[in-house]
Amino acid sequence: MDNTQGNAIDIHEDEEIIEVIDLDEMEPDPDDLADDLEDVDFEDAGNADDDEGWETEDEMEEDQDDSELTFSKHTGSVFCVSLDPATNSMAVTGGEDDKAYVWRVSDGEVLMECTGHKDSVTSAVFSHDSSMVATGDMSGMIKVWKVETKEEIWSFEVGDLEWLEWHPCAPVLLAGADDGNVWMWKIPSGDCKTFQSSACQATSGKILPDGKRAVVGYEDGTVRVWDLKQGNAAHVIKGQDGHKGALTCLACNKDGSLVLTGSVDGFAKLINTVTGKVVGAFSVDGGKAKGAKDDAESNSVESVGFCNILPLIAVAYLDGTLAIYDLSSQVLRHRCQHEAGIVHLQWEESSSVVSTCCLDGALRLWDARSGSIVSEYHGHTAEILNFTINREASLAITASGDNQAKVFCLQRPDR
Repeated sequence: MDNTQGNAIDIHEDEEIIEVIDLDEMEPDPDDLADDLEDVDFEDAGNADDDEGWETEDEMEEDQDDSELTFSKHTGSVFCVSLDPATNSMAVTGGEDDKAYVWRVSDGEVLMECTGHKDSVTSAVFSHDSSMVATGDMSGMIKVWKVETKEEIWSFEVGDLEWLEWHPCAPVLLAGADDGNVWMWKIPSGDCKTFQSSACQATSGKILPDGKRAVVGYEDGTVRVWDLKQGNAAHVIKGQDGHKGALTCLACNKDGSLVLTGSVDGFAKLINTVTGKVVGAFSVDGGKAKGAKDDAESNSVESVGFCNILPLIAVAYLDGTLAIYDLSSQVLRHRCQHEAGIVHLQWEESSSVVSTCCLDGALRLWDARSGSIVSEYHGHTAEILNFTINREASLAITASGDNQAKVFCLQRPDR
């Protein structure tokens, strides 16, 4: 607990914050929790341009645009996209132009422009009830906006920002910084708690569905399970059990009993959040990159996720491999190969379909039961950096290095 910086409050006043956060008495709505806890991402490739005459297959693919709508207000790469959890009708995107936009998914109309950032906006997320949006830039400037009034209601500056996440059922915001600190604020009052660890980046974080704990991964390969009320680390996973390189991603299952972590060391690890024990380790090719000349060339894990309806997990690798593992036997079931590195994956909420976006600018849907591709969407002319899918899995919104966000209608034979 750090009460030397910013709005930090005295340790004896913690009860007041926690009373407002009401961590013990909360009865979180499962839908809200599911929506809020999923960090999502999306992608696509190609741009429409009519040319006369013959076209090669590659040229035709480049001209293809499967999107329903293109949002093109950003003047630089679009780094992040989120949907509002209450209605799924609003998106927020953040970009290299130091701005975030809240816009309507149905027609692309700008509802709010979030300005005043000093660097690229790399985090932009709605609160659990969609009443607020938090935007964070690389320099560590965090702003919170009230959607209804379109006003900035709070701001704070931390060290270089690594991640930003709202609490699943309270007006509480968490952020991880490159100095290893994890900050927790009550919004809009700004009452603050910090969770301190060794001076290395807090590279990824996730609040568990119970709203009382958060799992944070660090640059040195350590994973900590923090008790948000007590302010202490309930479990620290490091050394032999921990990762040998920086954490890149985290995901938890629906009840928060298991967390899947991914690292640059080429491994995904399954951790029991109650005991703090590593109960599984997953890698393709022993964690090494294809054609690696030495052990240093590991095949980084870029994204991980749990299927909600079957005991399956998905692990996406930098070499373009999407691996589907059986959770109970920990056996590799399917290996879905992409021609470029995968940036993100997301499972549909109530099916066995997992979506991926990768550096080739395409969005792909895979059936995890068979390992076969369901559909593929193009429209971007650069890599997809982030994407998200709505609750019904009928729409995907992608963010790309081509300065655009796109909305895709996801058509499937079973719908």
